[in-house]
Amino acid sequence: MVEFDWGTDIYLARQIVSEKLAVVGDQLPSNVGRPTLGPQSSILGELMIIGLTSGTTSLQELRTLADWSIRPRLLSTGGVAQVTVIGGDIKEYQILLNPEKMKHYSVGMNAVLDAVQDMNRNISGGVLYEYGNEYIIRGIISANDTDALGRSVVRTADDATVFLENIAEIKTGSKTPKIGTASVEGQPAVLLTVTKQPNTSTIELTEKIDRAINELKNTLPEDLTINTEIFRQEKFINNSISNVKKSLYEGGIFVVIILFVFLMNFRTTIISLVTIPLALLTAILALRVMGLTINTMSLGGMPIAICSLVDDAIVDVENVFKRLRENRQIPETIRKSNLTVIYEASREVRMPILNSTLIIVASFVPLFFLSGMEGRMLAPLGISFIIALCASTIVALTLTPVMCSYLLTKERKNKVEKYSAAARKLKKHYHTSLIWALSHKKTVLGGTAALVVISIIMLLTLGRSFLPPFNEGSFTVNVSTLPGVSLEESDRIGLMAEENLLSIPEISTTGRKTGRAELDEHALGVNVSEIEAPFTLDMRSKEMVMEEMREKLRSLPGASIEIGQPISHRIDAMLSGTKANIAIKLFGPNLNKLFSLGNEIREAIEDVNGIADLNVEQQIERPQLKIEPKRELLAKYGITLPEFARIINVMLAGEEVSQVYEGNMVFDLTLKADDAHRETIDGIKNLIVDAGSLKIPLENIAEITSTVGPNTISRENAARKIVISANAAGRDLSGLVKDIQGRIESGVKLPEGYHIEYGGQFESEQAASRILLIASIFSILVIFLLLYNEFKSTTQSAVILLNLPLALTGGIFIIYFTSGVISIPAIIGFISLFGIATRNGMLLVSRFDDLRQEGLSVKDSVVAGSLDRLNPILMTALTSALALTPLALGGDLPGNEIQSPMAKVILGGLLTSTLLNGFIVPIMYILTNRKTENKLITEKITEQ
Repeated sequence: MVEFDWGTDIYLARQIVSEKLAVVGDQLPSNVGRPTLGPQSSILGELMIIGLTSGTTSLQELRTLADWSIRPRLLSTGGVAQVTVIGGDIKEYQILLNPEKMKHYSVGMNAVLDAVQDMNRNISGGVLYEYGNEYIIRGIISANDTDALGRSVVRTADDATVFLENIAEIKTGSKTPKIGTASVEGQPAVLLTVTKQPNTSTIELTEKIDRAINELKNTLPEDLTINTEIFRQEKFINNSISNVKKSLYEGGIFVVIILFVFLMNFRTTIISLVTIPLALLTAILALRVMGLTINTMSLGGMPIAICSLVDDAIVDVENVFKRLRENRQIPETIRKSNLTVIYEASREVRMPILNSTLIIVASFVPLFFLSGMEGRMLAPLGISFIIALCASTIVALTLTPVMCSYLLTKERKNKVEKYSAAARKLKKHYHTSLIWALSHKKTVLGGTAALVVISIIMLLTLGRSFLPPFNEGSFTVNVSTLPGVSLEESDRIGLMAEENLLSIPEISTTGRKTGRAELDEHALGVNVSEIEAPFTLDMRSKEMVMEEMREKLRSLPGASIEIGQPISHRIDAMLSGTKANIAIKLFGPNLNKLFSLGNEIREAIEDVNGIADLNVEQQIERPQLKIEPKRELLAKYGITLPEFARIINVMLAGEEVSQVYEGNMVFDLTLKADDAHRETIDGIKNLIVDAGSLKIPLENIAEITSTVGPNTISRENAARKIVISANAAGRDLSGLVKDIQGRIESGVKLPEGYHIEYGGQFESEQAASRILLIASIFSILVIFLLLYNEFKSTTQSAVILLNLPLALTGGIFIIYFTSGVISIPAIIGFISLFGIATRNGMLLVSRFDDLRQEGLSVKDSVVAGSLDRLNPILMTALTSALALTPLALGGDLPGNEIQSPMAKVILGGLLTSTLLNGFIVPIMYILTNRKTENKLITEKITEQ
């Protein structure tokens, strides 16, 4: 397997690899297959597993139907890259030689090979021109009748003809050795795994496959059962999109309620809400123009964006509504026109709205610096959020004032426009609290500082992980036994595992692969079973179900267990090459020493709190039968080494000598010794072979011994390695890895030439955290520059940035009391919170400055400005908070897993920043402007 950096041109990469393979292929031995490139797909592109079972149709017929009827039909579907088939018996035509009969008829191996090589291939005789016609000459040699094949001549001597049927049995049978088998709910089956091409819609392709399967059902045997529910990636995607849409709708409803409760005015509510559909529609159209799909992540940015979409419109509408009301309360002779009032009110908040949008965009920019898988996953979320936010700002600056001029300029007779009772009561209580806070500055600042310190201490105790756990609705269970066990024994253990899983009420069906399919990218030995187990949760949580699974699977004799989920499982495989959260890679030259050290590491860390599914890669020696030539005896009998090798290959492994055609189906014609002479070690020793004109047992010219040898040899960057893998259960990934590293450093001494590397999700988390830390520093700098551009004051910009620690406090608190783990989405939530929380501070400070320019003192400006901006700040904060609530509470639902930590952080940060912002910013504004005001007072006194 060759890996390239993200962003590499896939076609260029394939071209480079193809050129390298062409060079390497010429250097390989002639009896080794030429390396070829697999299809342009990845294991994450596996979108469906289809199971075939039958009560009466044989497994050989099932496999033939899968290979020659179903697979070609699926491969012809646009968007399908590969269809791999496992299970059943692969049909082949067999020529089973009987060495005793060959001896009786004095037929040698070379004579048989000469007679059967390409024996069933039609031939061309060129073209005949006669009587004005052109005849194509065809030699029809091919036959699919075993009797006809048996009548093929092997040799003729002394007027006696020896036919193939005289020395061999010709029949149809199952190709051996089998490298894989399959089952569905414990019943022998054939499984087809469908893999899609890149940039293909999973949902659309799944619909095409379902239609193709339904069309095929009419042509298949009636007793054939087709199960397409074993694994369907489309189901997880549909559930995810459905849950994200639900969060979107619920968030929108909360926004409507808050707007109406505060304004008690249908017209202002309608004007504010127009922003949402226009912004979301703009985002969807922009995504389409950019060539991006509407997926879980791009849709996930929209519920998060809802918390900010109406903020600009609320600020504008509320200010216009307030100024129009004030204008109507003054004498008619000095009133301004409604359009003038709307223009001035909109202009008053225009720059804060624009700058706040730019600040939020700047806070989201670090997301686009993420590389690797996390960058690919989260970039669509950031794009949809930013596009929707920019669209809402444009609407607020253009359409909202226009709608205000139409809907808010008509005076309602006998009724004075005013805020709701709830808004008036909040303003009254806030005024009292603000006066108290301004009189007790040290107490308020000290209490706030204490909260910030406590939150920092909490932050240091939080765990860390790469991505939050998904809820995919399906488990992937790996059951591995010792290498060297037979496929039948491994199949028996896999069947026991299936029966244990099916006894769990939440698990509805299972599909099992034992070993590997011929074209599968999963290079598993026959000692490994992989089980897909879809589940439906009812009374118990997923964690409780997994605990019962582990408990029941522990009873399997000599088996190691790993439990994951289909997509998470494949993400782990892409990140570290292993299907677990943590991969401890041990490198060294000696295979046995590697395995011994791997078990030492396993013993050292097996009791670490939170570790689960701990396994050592089974790179151990397995039984082998070694056949070595006795060179002196080979020379005595005149047998060359190539002839000796051919004897071993043909008589034991079998050699494909031709093909048999049945309509459009092609089956191998294989030559080998019959089963009776190959099933035991003694039978192989007594196998009769040619020795010139003599027939002698194989053991006369070869040393045949039972020994052991390597099962598999894994390498990474040309170095031998063995992997110790584990999952985290009930604990954060980063903390678990730190404990594991500590145990290994203190308890395992590595010899010279051996070293350890750690891989898995935590490695990606560390890299992403470093990138986000650096990017967020620059993001904060950009935010400060934007604030300075707005206020032309370093002091005021710093006062507004006080929202950052205030917002972080709430985010940390909510993470601490919920999951207790900071993931990459949560970190992005903290960074995004910087921009969202800064908006309120900008509104306050800009209003304070406006009132001071009108001649009010600093304290009066602060009190009046704070009361003035209370309603828009509360409305934007509450609409944002309630819009995020469905996402924050639905974190265990499919599709919400990544957005939920972001929503929780932003929700908690908004609550604390809004609450403290209303007191801390006014206090700090007074403190930082006290000298300026005293200086102005002194100057006035001096002038007088």
